[in-house]
Amino acid sequence: MRFEIGFFGHECVRALHERTIEVTRGGDLTPAGDCVIGVGASCACAGLPEALKARLRDAGAAVAVEITVGGMSFGLRGRGDPALALSDARDIVLRRSAYACPRTLAVECDAASDSVPREMVRALREPGARARLSIEVS
Repeated sequence: MRFEIGFFGHECVRALHERTIEVTRGGDLTPAGDCVIGVGASCACAGLPEALKARLRDAGAAVAVEITVGGMSFGLRGRGDPALALSDARDIVLRRSAYACPRTLAVECDAASDSVPREMVRALREPGARARLSIEVS
């Protein structure tokens, strides 16, 4: 199952966090949000289709995420977990750890925001840059 979420760049995107990547529906970002790669997302965890949520809550679910902007792409892999609430109406967070909260989409991911190529981060710093987060669960 595949689902795509559109979002936008922001001049404060830093992508320096070693443990998480975040996309938010909010429109504002400060430099303190060093895991956030985009704002104005078309969807957060709460808005995901119920069928996708059910698959993400499967302990054996393999989650592949692809982030694209300006002709560039970056992929990472994680896993689903029965503890995923997927109920936050504002954010989506991908985590290297096994920690699950209402904002968590996938756990034990093999990359975080500090892994995003710097050329891509520069593109995400362009206010209004259109980007996409594609989620595939198997």
